[in-house]
Amino acid sequence: MIRFTKDHEWVRVQDGIATVGITDYAQQALGDVVFVEVPEAGRALERGKDAAVVESVKAASEVYAPADGTVTEGNTGLTDNPALVNSDPMGEGWFFRMKLADPAQLDGLMDEAAYSAYVEAL
Repeated sequence: MIRFTKDHEWVRVQDGIATVGITDYAQQALGDVVFVEVPEAGRALERGKDAAVVESVKAASEVYAPADGTVTEGNTGLTDNPALVNSDPMGEGWFFRMKLADPAQLDGLMDEAAYSAYVEAL
């Protein structure tokens, strides 16, 4: 299952762990990503609050938690190679993984078709 927020984060849940990143639309809007700060394992996240930072040649932006939970892993590979966000935003460019406190919070997020329609309307 993959879901999308209106803030252009994607979240994919597998075996109770959610992997979070930004969408292709978001990375294209940002341009070349030059710095990423990911959360450390053990950090408690609150839905809709900042979880990570991404900076590009154009702007800096927050990455928001799609649900309440606890970080299990930050993608340290982005520290050495932030361009992964541009080259593979839905794969190796993920930001963090988290254990969801209430998986039902994701029910209100968009599926792929709804997100595509949302982006087209922007």
